[in-house]
Amino acid sequence: MSCKAGQRHHPLRIRQPRLSETLPGIGRPPPVFKVALTPPDLSAWRAPPSGVPGVWIFDSGRPGPETVITALVHGNEYAGGWALENLRRQAPVPSSGRLTLILANLEAFERFDATNPVMARHVDEDLNRLWHNMRLNGRDHSSELDRARQLQPFIARADLLLDLHSTLWPSEPLFIAPPRQRSAEFACALAAGEGLPRTVLTDLGHHGGSRLIEHAHFMSPGGTGRSCLLEAGPHWEAATVTVMESAIERLLAQAETIHLCGQATQESCEPEMAVVTDNIIARNADFSFIRPWEGGVTIPEAGTPLAHDGHDLIYTPYDECMLIMPNLRPRRGQLAVRLARRTAAPLRS
Repeated sequence: MSCKAGQRHHPLRIRQPRLSETLPGIGRPPPVFKVALTPPDLSAWRAPPSGVPGVWIFDSGRPGPETVITALVHGNEYAGGWALENLRRQAPVPSSGRLTLILANLEAFERFDATNPVMARHVDEDLNRLWHNMRLNGRDHSSELDRARQLQPFIARADLLLDLHSTLWPSEPLFIAPPRQRSAEFACALAAGEGLPRTVLTDLGHHGGSRLIEHAHFMSPGGTGRSCLLEAGPHWEAATVTVMESAIERLLAQAETIHLCGQATQESCEPEMAVVTDNIIARNADFSFIRPWEGGVTIPEAGTPLAHDGHDLIYTPYDECMLIMPNLRPRRGQLAVRLARRTAAPLRS
């Protein structure tokens, strides 16, 4: 039987008296990642008509929603670059309103090296942790922070924002919405489309800073801006591009209806909501999972061992516990995994 909301059947961490010196994770060789998708040619994005590198704008000339699609927030997640470049070539003028396409971190993308594919994630710092007004309006400078300030006018006018991402470790695709009902409903409207991920997650954010979908424009309780993020699959696989393009097609077909009504007119399936209850942070350098869990798996029983973290053993705290995007090689202080439970309705706030 599943536990009720807020009910836990087992402690999350239990200190162990001793651990074997042969625990998985100690003396592990570095991981090898297969890069099956070549980087796209993004030369058309260097000096676009908008005057801002990485930004293409398609204006219908008629009143309607400001729709923004972002990708390449992390330089090595170039499946989103493929998806937006394929779309740009179609000259996708919307039936109403304005469509803005943004490749956010071209500078990091230019540093991509297939022999070390994880190193092109950013230049100075994570671009997806900089979107709180305190950072945007502060005095600090970095490659990513300056870029966030350059892009902020396009973000601040968005009625609908879809941010395209991919995952380093194996994980089922899913949508993530900030904790605002209007954005959760937006994500659900996209997830109801044919061939798209059904799971819509509301999480606890990141301790390192605010993500793009958490920009004040989308978080204001009295605002109207809606945002969501799509984790579409592994970084360097063609199937990830396909999922992104399906989400884009769904958004462009339903943008006006979602903007006016808060939901889509055509639904092929019922989305499944999930809410993160715990962010598991690696407290020790030797953090290691019991097994190489994949994101999206649901563990039936509370008390199932998940990972070792120093002298702690980490367990599922409740029945039907869903693992969200496990980081199989977290450094100390990094997010290792999020735990979530399915729920019946979007968070209301």
